[in-house]
Order: sequence, then C-alpha cells, then structure tokens
Amino acid sequence: MPRRTSRTALDRLRTPGRLTGFLKAASICVLIAGLLSPLGQAAAAAEATAANDYCGSQCSDILPPGENGNATLAQILLNQAFGTQPDHAEDQLGPYNNLAKGYSTLTNATINTFFNDASFGVASDQVASTLNPGGRTDVTIVRDKKTGVPHITGTTRYGTEYGAGYAAAQDRLWLMDVFRHVGRGQLTTFAGGAASNQGLEQQFWRNAPYSEADLQAQIDNAVASNGTRGQQALADANAYLAGINAYIDASDSGRYFPGEYVLTGHKDSVTNAGTIDHFKITDLVALASVIGALFGSGGGGEVNNAISLLAAQEKYGVTQGTAVWESFRERNDPEAVLTVHNGESFPYGTKPATAAGQALPDADTTATEPLIYDATGTGADQSASEASATATANALSSARRGMSNALVVSGAKTASGHPIAVFGPQTGYFAPQLLMLQEIQGPGISARGASFAGLSMYVELGRGQDYSWSATTSGQDIIDTYAVELCTDDYHYLYHGTCTAMEKIEQKNSWAPTTADGTAAGSYTMRVWKTKYGPVEYRATVGGKRVAYTTLRSSYMHEADSIIGFQMLNDPDYVKSPQTFQSAVQHINYTFNWFYVDSTHTAYYNSGDNPVRATGVDPEFPVWAQAAYDWQGWNPTTNTATYTAASAHPNSIDQDYYISWNNKQAKDYTTAPWGDGSVHRGNLLEDRVKTLAAAGGVTRASLVKAMADAALADLRAEDVLPDLLKVINSSTVTDSTAAAAVTKLQTWLTAGGKRTETSAGSKAYANPDAIRILDAWWPLLVQAEFEPGLGTELYTAFQANLPIDESPSAAHGPTGAHAGSSFQYGWWSYVDKDIRAVLGETVQGPLAQKYCGGGTLSACRDLLISTLKTAAGKTAAQVYPGDDLCSAGNQWCADSIVQRTLGGIKHYNISWQNRPTYQQVVEFTSHR
Repeated sequence: MPRRTSRTALDRLRTPGRLTGFLKAASICVLIAGLLSPLGQAAAAAEATAANDYCGSQCSDILPPGENGNATLAQILLNQAFGTQPDHAEDQLGPYNNLAKGYSTLTNATINTFFNDASFGVASDQVASTLNPGGRTDVTIVRDKKTGVPHITGTTRYGTEYGAGYAAAQDRLWLMDVFRHVGRGQLTTFAGGAASNQGLEQQFWRNAPYSEADLQAQIDNAVASNGTRGQQALADANAYLAGINAYIDASDSGRYFPGEYVLTGHKDSVTNAGTIDHFKITDLVALASVIGALFGSGGGGEVNNAISLLAAQEKYGVTQGTAVWESFRERNDPEAVLTVHNGESFPYGTKPATAAGQALPDADTTATEPLIYDATGTGADQSASEASATATANALSSARRGMSNALVVSGAKTASGHPIAVFGPQTGYFAPQLLMLQEIQGPGISARGASFAGLSMYVELGRGQDYSWSATTSGQDIIDTYAVELCTDDYHYLYHGTCTAMEKIEQKNSWAPTTADGTAAGSYTMRVWKTKYGPVEYRATVGGKRVAYTTLRSSYMHEADSIIGFQMLNDPDYVKSPQTFQSAVQHINYTFNWFYVDSTHTAYYNSGDNPVRATGVDPEFPVWAQAAYDWQGWNPTTNTATYTAASAHPNSIDQDYYISWNNKQAKDYTTAPWGDGSVHRGNLLEDRVKTLAAAGGVTRASLVKAMADAALADLRAEDVLPDLLKVINSSTVTDSTAAAAVTKLQTWLTAGGKRTETSAGSKAYANPDAIRILDAWWPLLVQAEFEPGLGTELYTAFQANLPIDESPSAAHGPTGAHAGSSFQYGWWSYVDKDIRAVLGETVQGPLAQKYCGGGTLSACRDLLISTLKTAAGKTAAQVYPGDDLCSAGNQWCADSIVQRTLGGIKHYNISWQNRPTYQQVVEFTSHR
C-alpha cells in the first residue's frame, strides 16, 4: 500500500516517505540481523485480579489499529519490505472493520467478535507478560495475550502513575515525542521540513504560541487553584514523567527504542550515538494544547461571519440581508435535532435584541495576519505556501471536524432494566493511534479505557468500577474576536485608553534532509503578535480606523486545568452517582458533551468555561476591545472571567435516551459551527434510537446495530434525496438519461441508501452507479439552486462559513481524505428547507426566501433534472479522480479509511464507516 495520500491537519506529520528507496539501497537481511536487539521483556505467568468489576462481562471496547504503537528499526524495515506487523500493532483493525458487514446478524453473544472484553483484570491463562518497571516492587504491568493492553496495578499512588508513564512510553513514545514538538511549534526541526509538517506546526502554534514560562505558569496555576487535588495532580504528573523517562533510558541502553529516531537522524543505528530527550512537565501542557485545540475549543470564525453578513447586506440591503444571513446561520433552528430533547431551554450565545460594540470591517480591508517570516529553501516554495494557507484557514475556522458520537438508553427502555451505552470519540485514524488503551488500578484510581498518548496518567474516556463515561465535541462558543484599535504603528494598540505595545513571540525552525524525510533544507520564523485580548489574527479598518482583530479563548493559558476533572473521573471514591459525575466534568474547561451510565442511571453534561459576555454583545461578530464590551469579570493577567453557572449548561439525568453526533445540545443553546439545522448527521442516530426506545426492550446488540447502520448511511440520501425525487417526479420524467438516473437513485433508496460493500471484503459497493450519481450531483445541484439567488459573492462567502459537502471520498476534516468521519458539515439543511418550501410543505425556521428555480416548482424541477443529467454523465474516474492510494474511478477505495502513518508502520485500508475510533459498549449489572 502506498505510504502517502493527500493530507491535511493531523496527517501533516511527514513519515518515512523515502523508506522504500532507502530499503532498495540497503541489504535488508544484514540490517535486520544487526538490529535484532531485545524487542521486549520475557513473558511470565501472572494474573491481575479484577478489582470491584460490576459490569458482569458486559463492558466492551475497541481501538484500531492496535495497542502497540512502537516499533524498532528492524520491525519498521520488515514492515516496509514484507508487510509484517509487530505484535499487537494491527490486531484490533480486523474486528473493527468487520462490523460494517457483520452487524446485521449481531447478538449480545457475538459482540466481542467485533470488540474487546473490557472487564477489569486479566485471566491467568491470558497473561502474555508481566513487568515491574524500573525494578519497582510497588507496580506491575500485565499485558494480555489478545490485545497487549497494559493492565497497571500499583500498591502506591506514585508507583501506579510511574507504571502508567512507563506503559505509555512502551506503546507510544515516538508519537508522544512528535506531539510535544507540535505543541511547541517545533515539529519541522524534529521530524523534517515536509510541507505537511510545516502546516501542522503552524496551525496549532498560531493559536497557542506558548513560551516555556507560559507552559510552566499554567501548571503552577492549576496546582495552586485546586488545593489537595492540585497537589495530587502534580505528584501524579511527576511520577508519570519518571516512568516515561525510565523507559527512554531502558530502551536506549537496550537499543529497542522506536526506529523512527534513527530514520529522522536523532540516533545512530550502528554506534547508538545521539539522544532521546527526557520528557518534562511542560511537555504535558504542550501536548494538552494540541488535543484541546483539536477537540475541545469551540468558537472563532467571527471575521468570516462578518464578511458574509456584509455580503448579504450588500446584496439585499441591511434589513433583508440580515434576515437572509440569520436564516442561513440557524442559531436556534426549531427543526434541529437536540441531545436534551425534553424542551428545557439553556440560553447561551443567543442574538441580542440590540447589538452593542459591534466592530464589522470596512469592505475589502480584511487581511489575514502573516505567520511566516524570513523563509528560505523549502520553507518558501509553493508547497510550503499552500500548506501554510490551509493551516491558516483551519486555525481560524469555527468548524471542528471529525468528532464523536454517543447513543445512551435509559434502563426504562431496555430489556434488562439496566441502561445501555454505545459511545466514543471520533478522533481520526492513525498509525499509531492518538489514543491508547490501558487499565489503571491503584490508590484512588480504578479505571479502564482510552487516553491520549502522553496524557495517560488518567483514563480520559472509559469505565470505572460501576460506571462508564464518554464525550463528544460540543462546539459552544468560548472564543471571541476583538477589534483592538491601533496607535502609533501596527504593533501598538489601545488598551482601555492607553497605547500599549504588542508582545512579539517567535519560533525559529530549520531542517535538513533525513532518511525519513528527504525534504531539502529550509527554514522560517513563525511570529505572532500578542495582545491582552489574545493573538492577532487579522488586520482591517473599522469605520476608517486601523484595527487588529484578535482571538480570546477562555481556555487560553488554561490548558492544564482540566486535569482535575479527569482525576475525579478515575476516582471510585468520588464518582458514585450521576450527580458526582456531573460535578467531576464541571472541572473540565474544554467544550465537550459528557455522557454517563451505571446500572441504574444515565446522565449528560456540557462542559466548558463559557464566558459571561457584556450585555448586548453578539458573539457571532467581532466586538470593540473596550472595557464596556469585555467579558464580565475578565482579568487579562490570568485570562479568567465570570463563567456561566453549571446549572446554565445543558444537563440532564435519566432522560429516556440521549444521542449526540456533534449536534445542537439543547433549545436556545447556540454553538459556534454552522449547520445545526433540519438535517444533521445527528438525525441518523436520533431516528434509529428514538424508534428503539419507543419499542422498548433495547439490548446491547440492538443499540450497536443502530450505531453501525447509521455509520453506513449517506445522510444526503436518507434525509434529502426523497424530497429531491419528489420534485423531479412531480411530473413524468421524459428524458431517458434523467429517468435512468432517477431509477437508480430510487432503487438505492429502497435498499436503504447505504454505502456498503456487496459482501465482506468485496471492495465494491452495492448500487455503485447511484452513489456515483449523488456524489457528482450534490455540488452541482447546490450551486444551481442557490448561486443565482444569492449572487456569487454571497454564495462564496457562505461557503467560508459552511462547506457545501463532506462526503466520505472528499478531502475534509483534520485528516484529509480517507478519514472516515463524514457528513458533519454541509448544505443539506439548506437544500432540505428550500426544497420543502418549494413543494409547499410546512417548514419551521425556513430560509428567508425560496431559491430553487426562483421558488417555482416547475423551474426548480427543470434545474434538478438538468444538473442530474450532468451528474449522471460523469464517469467514475471524473467523480473519484484517484490519489496516491487509489486509482482513478475506484469508488470503494476513494471512500476507504486509512490508518495514517505517524511513524514507520503502515496498515491496510478498510471499508468506510462513519463511527467512533475508540468505542465502548457497556451495560452494568450492579452497583456498589
């Protein structure tokens, strides 16, 4: 399988792309023979005793491709040359993949054909190895035969966390090292200057340009603000670091460290010269800043909002233009699917009656603030420029893609009377995976589940003794854009009436070719200008005054604060009920939806530090950086403010069911990303779970089936295509090409509208022509439906707020094409509302006017038929043009999921599924 495909965001890590050529020039057998040093410790019979497990063997989980994310140089060479896999590097990929065709016959008894048994402990006959890391007697790491997951048991708190750090380094050392450098804006210097690496470090450093002092200050603040728990978190982190560094030393002296260190020039394979730097506590904050930015920082996009609003007002006039803009924004759409669906209102981010302090840019004056200076060599070429532009767009967008889902059903609706959950984060597909599985048992800690590599001192998503929890990204707005008025020059601004110098923060990077990354030498300086209102992102004029637009995020300089909430979630003496669960996640300042189940109850809570804004401030748009419009209680020195009360966050206990797929949380609760309208991928879960709950008797198998069925659904086909065909079939279709296309689409709909293989492993879709036609038709019909009415300028501006499509084969999300996660952002709600309006159907929260065919059914029908004929005439090679992985026209391959290489080990691509990466299936049978 080719090692590289088109990439964006997280996939921007350059991996051993030159390895094939390197292998051709080397004697593989000689190399491997010389490099076969100890690859692990000897297995020994042992048994970890299950500690207070109340799940009754009904907890399961899965995390592809496999637990082992480290590989020696010898193992990398074998993989690249012959496709062999290190133990436990790929053994969860097959079961995960097989669910796509195996779910239809699923029973409770066969769930663990597709998932792991997530019970506590390891049976004595399933122990693969035991280890007392560092020779310590207060901690043991047991690994099971099936998956190699570490089961860490400590008799002291220090030993337990030391073991967690050691196990993390065993499984993810290279990946952890990569991401501490991403968080510090130093990836190119560490891993190579590929354009993809440049883009990745730029995307994250632009919004979190922390100095070493900044990183340390966040630790000091988190510890000082949280009393005994803060002190415990610091002790845990230091023990965890000691374990990581012990493994670094052991693997270095034993020469079984990850081979990527050799391929990137940090170690010499013959002499062992070179070093692997020890981890320090500020590295953990750098890692946390990357994860928080990816999955837990809702907001931003205010400048793009302003540009599209001004375009709408220019097209229609202020009053009508504002109405058109609001109808597309769908802040509080009455047809949107909700997680809290009992009608309870949680107002946040709502439109004020009269906006105060608004600072919209003058027409055609907005320019993005440059990040890159003094670029040389490959830091200044065309590829670098393109990567930088993409990174900037991603960093400044309100859309956070590729997230997570949850299906939770109350015991009142299940066959057993116990709640059931199927949930997990959709974090993309990587090799090694960003997350790692582990079980931790020690004083004050009792949990199994997934944690981000390098932050695994606690289980972040998983199960405790008698409860389980998970999260989805929520996206409520905790980022605001301020217009700081400039004074003196471009680098001074008015702060509360005083001309104040901006702070210049720089990171200088340079690189040279290595075996892993042959990119020629280059360098650049990343430069951010920082104000008390955050980093400068744009410059413009407002009413003729020169301004810089800055972004202020409530979690900025608070990346470490959430550690307390995760510590509580792992503490069996703290979480004993839905209420104590909600209390724990209230300590997490990232924007997440949290779900909980035990043997009796379910619960939900939306976390994040939601700032209380000044009266009249509309969070959708930039606001003047003046005291009257600051967040209430804002202290710029500490970046703290008054936050909305816990009770004001969407929350619930024992609702009949909950679903979440990054949809709207509750009535009147506005999220920053656009697209919370009548059609959202959350509907795919809502429709299925609502039906199951209404019938009652829900089982683990039936809930997994609902998730898996939704994972193969084409949202456009299921929720929009029927109305499109209703318009087309309002009169007899006489054109033979259009009629044939309609027949194919209708046949596909009748079969369920799924993107699914004809049979397991066939690598060919059932109803391939219909899928090809819809993929080709959607962008054509959207443009033909809306551009004539909106005009090109406004139509283009709205696309900056919300992309038109996000099909499985498109390059989208944090990982580009082959990413799995699909249908999160698109114009399906707009098409749905407009088509229903043209059909004369009732539409709650309609668009401000009708667009398709100018609002007449006959003209709309003509438009749809015309674009459908064009789409039907496109060949598979035109619709799926191919890439480094797939030949042109290979539809299945275009959709397929790739475990994107963040190291030297590669894996096969699997059939498309739109589901969490790490996933739990849980039903507790009893409670403490």
